[in-house]
Amino acid sequence: MILTIHMVSSLDGIIAKKDNSISWFETADHYEKGKGLTEQDTTEFLKTIDCYVMGSRTYEHALELSRSYGWAYGDTPTIVVSHRNLPIERQNIEIYAGDLNKLVNQRLKPNYRNVWLVGGAKLAKEFIRAKLADEIRLSVMPVILGEGTLFFDHLGQEEKLHLKDVTAYKSGMVELWYEIRK
Repeated sequence: MILTIHMVSSLDGIIAKKDNSISWFETADHYEKGKGLTEQDTTEFLKTIDCYVMGSRTYEHALELSRSYGWAYGDTPTIVVSHRNLPIERQNIEIYAGDLNKLVNQRLKPNYRNVWLVGGAKLAKEFIRAKLADEIRLSVMPVILGEGTLFFDHLGQEEKLHLKDVTAYKSGMVELWYEIRK
């Protein structure tokens, strides 16, 4: 099983504005040499993800956005890590309130090949500190936000990474794909 941390950030490392708006995800930038993305490319790629893991605040934000845009994670199993009692609006969503090592080794590894942790920063840091994440895919948008939630603030340890790939898109977004050295 591969556990990938996926995050979208501004160039200055911000993953969420204080008001949680996502308008900065959309860009009017155009990079001629970038790769174009079709809806079919995206659909085919998303089929390769077996399970999503997210924190409670990311889940609450995704629920809020789903009212306008639909549930972004489809019917793929989604595990929300939280000790809070959260509303479950879909059959494929499960709340998990236990040890992360047990989650990965007893729940995820036996059942899935490709797991994506999609937020938030606090949970991503916990997975990195516990050496439970295998890679980081960071999509950097062509914007500087100046304030908000940082992806990597106070991780508290050095992590060696290996660059697996880098892709520039026509939108000006750049995806950095790193393997976490263990």
